[in-house]
Amino acid sequence: MAPAIQRLTRLFSRLFATGAGVSMLAIFLIVFVNSARRYSIGKSFEWGEELPVYLAVYGIMFGAAWAYIEDRHVRFTILLDFLPERHTRGLYMAVDAVMVVIGSLLAYSGYLFAARRGGVEASGLVSLARDLAAFTGWEGFLILGQLFPYQLAMAVGGVCLVCAAAMKLLLRFGGERTVVHTEGS
Repeated sequence: MAPAIQRLTRLFSRLFATGAGVSMLAIFLIVFVNSARRYSIGKSFEWGEELPVYLAVYGIMFGAAWAYIEDRHVRFTILLDFLPERHTRGLYMAVDAVMVVIGSLLAYSGYLFAARRGGVEASGLVSLARDLAAFTGWEGFLILGQLFPYQLAMAVGGVCLVCAAAMKLLLRFGGERTVVHTEGS
């Protein structure tokens, strides 16, 4: 089972890293294009001011899950340095189990938040959504003008965190040696 979990962990690690990277690339491109338009023709895209903020939340959620699954998140290890390896492993397993619960609560509360207020229009994006729907004839684009897909980022982040913590827990339970990344590694 350990090799299957390791392969799955690598797959999810790549997925989370890709999600974070694509989000950050999209933010850069939108801000760059909007800045170039503003300084060259004096106008910027209305949606170019609001969309990067929402994309940043998705990027942070994917990045947090990637950091967790790679064991590269911030942690204070001063007390752990004095514990034997088996106690350290047990403590990390307990933290992983707690993170599964926290990620589940984050996903649930994020979903409830998006479901309650998701129908509110995103003022800077509603005209883009309407234009896309009119251009393509597909009414599904109209949801991009509402806050739901952007507020859902917290739920997506919670699910990603649950996956990352559950896989780390399974790997540690299967005997993976706990690795603490230090500065410069």
